[in-house]
Amino acid sequence: MGISLTIVLVGFTVAVSWMAFNNPRLLDRLLLWPPAIDRQHQYERLLTHGFVHADWQHLLFNMITLFFFGRAVEGVFTTLIGQAGFVLFYLSAILVAILPTYLRNRHDPRYRSLGASGAVSAVLFAYILMAPWSLIFVFFLPVPAILYAVFYVFYSIRMDRHGGDNVNHSAHLWGAGYGVLFTVMMEPRVIPFFLQQLLHPSFG
Repeated sequence: MGISLTIVLVGFTVAVSWMAFNNPRLLDRLLLWPPAIDRQHQYERLLTHGFVHADWQHLLFNMITLFFFGRAVEGVFTTLIGQAGFVLFYLSAILVAILPTYLRNRHDPRYRSLGASGAVSAVLFAYILMAPWSLIFVFFLPVPAILYAVFYVFYSIRMDRHGGDNVNHSAHLWGAGYGVLFTVMMEPRVIPFFLQQLLHPSFG
């Protein structure tokens, strides 16, 4: 059995974030700052922002989620598109999730965004599509994945409209949508499987 690329992504993200915690100049160079992309053509920021985080709590929440759900998604995607395909899915999710944010704020010098939340949402929703009745623990309480998904989308839409909490809810929504769309494109049979699972609840 080869090494888990999910663990590699977690390890790399933790390492880069930890270095950025101790190096403000590195953090400023990697995070998403739209004017730097628009004026200085630093397009790599559309990806690098997904490997730095605001603090340890932000980092740990994202990486714990990626660790637990990424391995399952990686196993399925590897059989469909190979290990490289799974990595490309994750990296493209970082990009797709942030693009609407970038376009909306491309001329705002005060705007900054960072974190892997968009890509992690893509992984999480790909998993939910495959196992809608599996249990996700939210503050130590087990919640069916499909119910969590409904609440997550509703909450993200509401908060994206009202804002005020310094969280990029737009990236969460676009990442989640991309995760579903990518999974369906790679394996269209997941749709009838998902619908069948919804009609036959099985918690666990």
